[in-house]
Amino acid sequence: MTTDPRAGLRLVVGAAIVDDLEHPTRLLAARRTEPPALAGGWELPGGKVDAGESPLSAVHREVLEELGVTIRLGPHLPGPLPGATWPLGDRYEMLVWLAEVVDGVPAPIEDHDEVRWLGAAALHDVPWLPADLPIVDALAARLGGAFGGSPKP
Repeated sequence: MTTDPRAGLRLVVGAAIVDDLEHPTRLLAARRTEPPALAGGWELPGGKVDAGESPLSAVHREVLEELGVTIRLGPHLPGPLPGATWPLGDRYEMLVWLAEVVDGVPAPIEDHDEVRWLGAAALHDVPWLPADLPIVDALAARLGGAFGGSPKP
């Protein structure tokens, strides 16, 4: 009998919010206030998928609760784990999508005290939470020349 090492992992969703899905030049980072072990670290907005909730519904709900904005999802950013998820410690795994704001202005409402738009040259100017750093690196590599191009009009 084989034991699945992923058994018992809880699903989390995240949004890599960029200024424009077609021609991204900036990524939105949010600074955590809770829990104390994560306070001061920067992350992609998102959170846990509730029981009976789809991951897509969860990412929209979480971003609205945390930042007060409505988003449009772009492509999924596949992670290295089976199921194309990203590891978050030994208890969680995360699905991440590119996204852009379609209504509202991002502001720290819940679990954050600051949000900041980061251009390509500034992606590593904030202390990302360790679990989010590989995602930011993968995003920067995937977008390549798209980051740092001309901003959208």
